[in-house]
Amino acid sequence: MQACIYEVSGGRRLPGSEPIPHYGSPGRGATGGDSAKPADELQEDAVTGTAGNPASGTTAGIPDYDLTRSAKCPLDPAPAMRDRQQEGPLVRVRLWDGGTAWLVTGHAEHRAVLGDPRVSVEPRRGIPRLSALEAEAMDSLAEDGSDGIGFIMMDDPEHARLRRMVTSAFTVRRVAAMRPATQKIADDLIDAMLAGPKPADLVEAFALPLPSLVISGLLGVPYDDHEFFQANSRTIINRNSTSEQRREAQYRLGAYLDGLLGHKLARPGDDLLSGLAARVTAGELPRLEAVRMSVLMLFAGHETTANMITLGTLALLQHPDQAALLREGDDPKPVATAVEELLRYLTITHGGLRRVALEDIEIAGRTIRAGEGILAVNETANRDPSVFPDPDRLDLQRDARLHATFGHGVHHCLGQPLARMELQVAYPTLLRRVPTLALAAEVEQIPFKHDGFVYGAYELPVTW
Repeated sequence: MQACIYEVSGGRRLPGSEPIPHYGSPGRGATGGDSAKPADELQEDAVTGTAGNPASGTTAGIPDYDLTRSAKCPLDPAPAMRDRQQEGPLVRVRLWDGGTAWLVTGHAEHRAVLGDPRVSVEPRRGIPRLSALEAEAMDSLAEDGSDGIGFIMMDDPEHARLRRMVTSAFTVRRVAAMRPATQKIADDLIDAMLAGPKPADLVEAFALPLPSLVISGLLGVPYDDHEFFQANSRTIINRNSTSEQRREAQYRLGAYLDGLLGHKLARPGDDLLSGLAARVTAGELPRLEAVRMSVLMLFAGHETTANMITLGTLALLQHPDQAALLREGDDPKPVATAVEELLRYLTITHGGLRRVALEDIEIAGRTIRAGEGILAVNETANRDPSVFPDPDRLDLQRDARLHATFGHGVHHCLGQPLARMELQVAYPTLLRRVPTLALAAEVEQIPFKHDGFVYGAYELPVTW
């Protein structure tokens, strides 16, 4: 399949690449307008607004932060993001409320920002908010003294202290020991799918239950409760959830996991919840913080990988020559290489990694002032041609280990060894066990997740 090509001059799209509505479109929390202004028209010096707050200066000439993906090319970055990347590795964008933030599009600049100790991830310090509902939710968290769910929304040293408590569960050695069980889960799910009706929804039959079963076992959470924790997880990561809806979902998950933690305090087992319970007993960790960490790992441990399995399968079905490389070989090294390329080619962290500068920072010859918001976008860093030649081509033999998908710096993804292992099992197993796997719907008919922090598809109809 030929890669989707966009004409970036002036931001014009080629015929057949009409955008599809999403949470950032006019009418749903975003400003419309001149999103295609060239870089030399940007009026940086006139802009004094910071992320999430209306600018006190003019924003004339500042393009909108538009994440609208193409209906024809839903696996590629938004056309507007390509336009911004053409303008430079660090450019200003206008947010939904008229405020501005710095958009990081270059790979080197992405790593520089995320690795800089002078940036913060904490909402109370002013990271960019991407909609009115999200701003309301963050303000509500700030009012009650919480920065969100667990340590991922904290800065060091507290972030590092809490993170160290769960790092051992995600080491390469421990994850490798989980591979045989993960393989059995994959085979059992495919057996059930093949025994069922055609077409099937790959999300429901395979992509979502596989990581849900794995993380449930790791944490010590009964998989029988998967519908409950999956539904509440979707509410938490949906950008259109109100602060009240998000709070209620967090409360339900928190109450559920607090109950499980109580059982582990009385009858500990060999699982992550029991490990947290032991730290609570030892006085090293407040019970509330243990619950927050459990909520984070439960929803992050299944939602992200499920969407990567879904989108990766779609990409492979669109590129049969690349799918053949995974189907026909049995060497684990090429499989690992292929997974890294799929992680580069596809980006499920929808909206960018948000930071705010605590001090003035020089990046790419420009100055990010203290208090200004930053959006480090993985999908453009992963399509930077200076690092990945011909970046819009899916090449499973490419060395893509420098991809930005798991972030960089102190907040790089804790669960990346687990995610890699699950994907290394999922893709080749599915393609080998179901060699005639095919889409059962046109790409334009697939319901993609344009409304959340995690990009993916709600359904993926397949047949064989």
